[in-house]
Amino acid sequence: MRDVCEYCGCRTVPAVRELMEEHDAIIEDAGDVRTALLSGDRAATVARLQHLASHLDPHVHREEVGIFAALRAQGDWSEEVAELEGEHRDLDGAIADLDPADPSFGTRVLAFLESLEEHVERENLGIFPVSVVTLGASGWDTVAEAHRETPTFLTT
Repeated sequence: MRDVCEYCGCRTVPAVRELMEEHDAIIEDAGDVRTALLSGDRAATVARLQHLASHLDPHVHREEVGIFAALRAQGDWSEEVAELEGEHRDLDGAIADLDPADPSFGTRVLAFLESLEEHVERENLGIFPVSVVTLGASGWDTVAEAHRETPTFLTT
């Protein structure tokens, strides 16, 4: 995904670069889930899903109290922010509803992973470039505070 969005320069903004690097790690986690699932190892699939969720939760929090809150406070892109936050809730619900004993577990995992990948792409190619162009100083202060409050999982 990294090569797709290099044109906009958002990776030159440290807070956005960090969120995008978290996206890269989350997509790698999704690949690990898919590999475990396709190997037929449900226990490994569940473990990889738990690992993915442990990255997804703090990442989503950083986005919502950082860039999303800053854009909303400026009155910019509030509809798009609301849609992305709704997708966050949908993804959270989808992962929470996965039951390894359910015969449709594999199909539901693959649908979750597809939704996650589409969501990440929407953020990388949409709201992140928009934030780089539109956020003012107080917006970036909000983002910085969110990043201080919830450090990246990349360093752990």
